[in-house]
Amino acid sequence: MTNAREDKLHTAFWKDSFTRRRCLIPVTAWAEAEGDKGKMTRTWYALPGEETFAVAGVWRHTAEWGNAYAMVMVNGCEQMADVHDRMPVLLPRATWETWQHGTPEDAFGLCLTWAGPLLVVQTKDRWAGSR
Repeated sequence: MTNAREDKLHTAFWKDSFTRRRCLIPVTAWAEAEGDKGKMTRTWYALPGEETFAVAGVWRHTAEWGNAYAMVMVNGCEQMADVHDRMPVLLPRATWETWQHGTPEDAFGLCLTWAGPLLVVQTKDRWAGSR
């Protein structure tokens, strides 16, 4: 898994996947690293009141890993501005069909920064293992 910036979806690397293989990535939350380099901790983001929700994704088959996917990322919302400048495209249930089966133009129109509230859980869990 990796990330695909929405402003790169029409480039040669992502275009075929975006045009032909869009998917929903079910998540309960996503994490970002927060803090100073070498001391980063894990901060979790979720949708209030939603146990599971969908993030926009694209996929392709790889010889090494089989089917692999990428989360589509957009500019981060104000609520996470201190932690990261990008965030995944969060898809309300009513847009799932358009993301998966709509035209590329209609799907691209869904690549928006989330305007609703986020549940933020800051932890003391280290982002990466200690050396």
